[in-house]
Amino acid sequence: MTSVNLLPPELREQQAIRRQTALVALGGVAVLVLLGVFYFLQTGQLSSAQSDLDQVRTSNATLQQQISELQPYADLQQQLEAKKQLKDTLFLNEVSWSGVLLDVSRVIPDTAYLTSLTGSMTAPTGAVIGATGTSAGSTSLIGTMTFSGVAKQTETIASWLTTLEEIKGWVNPWVNSAQEQSADTGIYTFDSGIDFTADAATVRGRGGAK
Repeated sequence: MTSVNLLPPELREQQAIRRQTALVALGGVAVLVLLGVFYFLQTGQLSSAQSDLDQVRTSNATLQQQISELQPYADLQQQLEAKKQLKDTLFLNEVSWSGVLLDVSRVIPDTAYLTSLTGSMTAPTGAVIGATGTSAGSTSLIGTMTFSGVAKQTETIASWLTTLEEIKGWVNPWVNSAQEQSADTGIYTFDSGIDFTADAATVRGRGGAK
């Protein structure tokens, strides 16, 4: 059976326009619903991110407060380290002069005696040498000691120079002058000296404990 639309063409066009308008309106509503859902999701994520940010800021503030409370102890630690470095510098290359005098009395020949003894130390410029090991600078010179004395025969002066090198940390013995007091007496006045290396320093002078 054939269906015949008896409505005028104007009415049919109006119905078609209304259907199209309804479809467009439904599409607009769908778009608005999707935008609403997207906005809701984004708002939730933003709220979560803001909550995380607030927690981080609170945690940072707590840590900053703890750092501020501990800062005085850090300052004290720095002061202690500075004082320790100063102490190490003050005692660096320290020599026990009582031990030096004892060594001199032990090695001086029986046929000689000293009339003067002078010691001087070089201002420390290198790193402290550990008590349990040596550094590359352990052979550097840290001071000198000079002697004036009287000896019988030049062989005694030669023996004196030889025995000086037997003491640990004493190197480079020398004689500046040796002059016979009177002709054919065999009695000589002499000036001599040695250099100190780091091995001549005390344990504390090498950076170890006292």
